[in-house]
Amino acid sequence: MIYISGFVGFLLVLTSEAKVGPSSESNLCTETEECLLYDLVCENENYEVRHYSSVKWVSTDEEAFFMDTAIMTAFRRLFKYITGSNKNGEKIEMTAPVVIKIDDSKKQFWQSKVYTMSFLLPSEHQENPPQPTDDKVYFQTMPEMKMYVKSYGGWMMSLTDKINADRLTNQLDAVGAQYKQDHHYAVGYNSPMALRKHNEVWFVVEGEPLCQPVMSDGPLVP
Repeated sequence: MIYISGFVGFLLVLTSEAKVGPSSESNLCTETEECLLYDLVCENENYEVRHYSSVKWVSTDEEAFFMDTAIMTAFRRLFKYITGSNKNGEKIEMTAPVVIKIDDSKKQFWQSKVYTMSFLLPSEHQENPPQPTDDKVYFQTMPEMKMYVKSYGGWMMSLTDKINADRLTNQLDAVGAQYKQDHHYAVGYNSPMALRKHNEVWFVVEGEPLCQPVMSDGPLVP
């Protein structure tokens, strides 16, 4: 059994300033100049655990019965903000990924949910971004956190997100991992025109993450 949590914690302190950076530093961001960077804590054949530093996003909420309906309206609203519908009339570079927070507290299909879509603000706008002109657009700073992450290809839709979210929760439950169960994130890295797409499902880690250490063939360890 390998105990790496102390060493990983030391590494995360050293690299905690890596928030938003060049896409060349990530193999996930192929269409934007800047990307959300992270530290890989550990991984196994089913999922990864990543550490993300605190970063600022521009966000909007949309209530709908299905994610597919909500993201069309929310995307247009945020895209208008970055293309000049802000108080500075300034164009802001698109970044990756686009993140959608999904409320999992409502389980019945006839119940609408609030979907929060967020664009990562580029490094030059992390401190003082242009103020939005639409009162449905706002800023939020996500805290430093660790995420359980499962990747998949193809289109990110309500169905594919649910399938992969269910797979991840089943895998986490099987090893006794603790995670926030009232919401998860649907994460997309590519434009609709991209032939090959990379999508992810994120659940926020609670307590010590459970997964196989990087570069180890040992058993699952905390």
